[in-house]
Amino acid sequence: KFVTQEIHREANTIGAKADDETISRYAVEMKEEIEKIKEQIRNVE
Repeated sequence: KFVTQEIHREANTIGAKADDETISRYAVEMKEEIEKIKEQIRNVE
C-alpha cells in the first residue's frame, strides 16, 4: 500500500511539472493504472 501511494505521488509530480501534453497524458494513464493496482491489493487483503 505504501509503495503504491509513493508511486501515485510521483505520477502527480510528473504531471504537475510536465510542460508537454504527451507527458501529462502519460502521467494520467499512470495514475489510472496505479488505481487498478490499488484495487487489486484491496481484493487480496
